[in-house]
Amino acid sequence: MPSGEKPKENRLKDRYRLIIYNDNTLKEVGFLRLTGFNLLWIVSLLAIVGVGIVFVLIAYTSIRELIPGYPDSNFRRTMVENAIRLDSLQNEIRLWEQYYTTLNRIISGQDTSDTTQEKPLPVKTSGKTVSFTRSPQDSLLRQQIEREERFNITGANLAAPKLQSVFLGHTLFFPPVKGVISQKYSPKHYGVDLVSKPNEVVKSVLDGTVIFSAWTIETGYTIAVQHENNFVSIYKHNSDLLKKTGTFVRAGEAIAIIGNTGELSSGPHLHFELWYNGSPVNPEDYIVF
Repeated sequence: MPSGEKPKENRLKDRYRLIIYNDNTLKEVGFLRLTGFNLLWIVSLLAIVGVGIVFVLIAYTSIRELIPGYPDSNFRRTMVENAIRLDSLQNEIRLWEQYYTTLNRIISGQDTSDTTQEKPLPVKTSGKTVSFTRSPQDSLLRQQIEREERFNITGANLAAPKLQSVFLGHTLFFPPVKGVISQKYSPKHYGVDLVSKPNEVVKSVLDGTVIFSAWTIETGYTIAVQHENNFVSIYKHNSDLLKKTGTFVRAGEAIAIIGNTGELSSGPHLHFELWYNGSPVNPEDYIVF
């Protein structure tokens, strides 16, 4: 160390005086005594306070958007909207996958009740036995309702069954072909077989969109139409298809030609199926053949 130079520790302990003078009169206005340690402490405190203020401004104000590379509010809003849109698309894809799974089972003639109906939630019960006895008030009310229903001549029991089957609200079903039913609907036969003249035109029973129009090994040339109110009509064993998938058709419009195609066909006929909410229904309950 050169002679006459104080160590740094001693220089931090030296006292200094900061005097403020009036520039016009050179009169002393005030002074401030400081040491090196005091000055170092004040500078550190000011630095900490400055860093804290900058942190608060960046964390809780829009000034942070001025930082290069930091996303602004519009960008973050777009990210949130895209995330919501992506979630909606995933749900839509899941619903379409379920729809096409059900449709494939309908085309192949399989029951879809296990895929379209929700399973009941399990109910937890205690070990106590619950007695569901009928109260006297319930018995009297039941007897009164039975007496009223016995003499009710305006109920649904006297309505014409064929009129009820043809009209569903304001929906009128059009017969697919003019012919005779050779095999009726049953739990193992999800439609009706109709025998008609050779090369008879097959017509759509309702307005709708063709959702399937192709050849299958078992059912030959098959066409399916999606209608309103969750109805799907299917026409199998055709000799030719007149409409393509995605085509909108009107009720009574020609969509195919009756035929004898497919391994399951035993002769010229139309196998017609009507599905509602993913389950097969008896076409004779809705259409007068």
